Amino acid sequence: MLTVTLIILLLTCVISFVAFSNEKITNDLIFYPTAVTNQNQWYRFITCGFIHADIMHLAFNMYTFYMFGGIVEKAFVEIFYDSGKTLYTILYITSLVACLLPTYFKHKDDYYYRSLGASGAVSAVIFVGIMLYPTMKLEIFPIPVGIPAFIFGPLYLIVSAYLAKKGRGNINHSAHIWGAIFGIVFFIIACQLLSSFRPVTHFVDEVSSFISGR
Repeated sequence: MLTVTLIILLLTCVISFVAFSNEKITNDLIFYPTAVTNQNQWYRFITCGFIHADIMHLAFNMYTFYMFGGIVEKAFVEIFYDSGKTLYTILYITSLVACLLPTYFKHKDDYYYRSLGASGAVSAVIFVGIMLYPTMKLEIFPIPVGIPAFIFGPLYLIVSAYLAKKGRGNINHSAHIWGAIFGIVFFIIACQLLSSFRPVTHFVDEVSSFISGR
């Protein structure tokens, strides 16, 4: 069955592979803040999530998205019924925009700044997954064993904040942080308005049961 997750994954892979060998496509789609500021090219907030720097960048993002996207999409259908797939799609697309807003305001007049990749939206999906399944075991380098998701999440944010502050390398760690936060907020609000499921209560109950050994 062709799920929303697979459609996004395949579309991202196709566009990314084409862009690898076509610099013009990359330049047309990449997040370039001054093009937004001066030419109103707002579409770049979204299109930059469908291109990647290289195969490893693409593979890491899409593998992670595939692992979490499947369980989150299924949960959305179970929680929101007929609206589940639509809301899941909206989550992904709006995360691409939301995760880059702080970056935009910081670099809106910076002619040298560029950003690309789906990391912010993938982070949103990951953290919705953590809200849903806080006790599932996840691995984070260099820790060789799986750790509960409710511990992994804060560690991920702390490391991302540290790396963002250091400002080294070409990775937009800010997008990871804001994508994660947006994903959580989106899920909580969507559930409050459209479902009887309460993510925060569910999260607390699951973590409490895990800690108490119930």
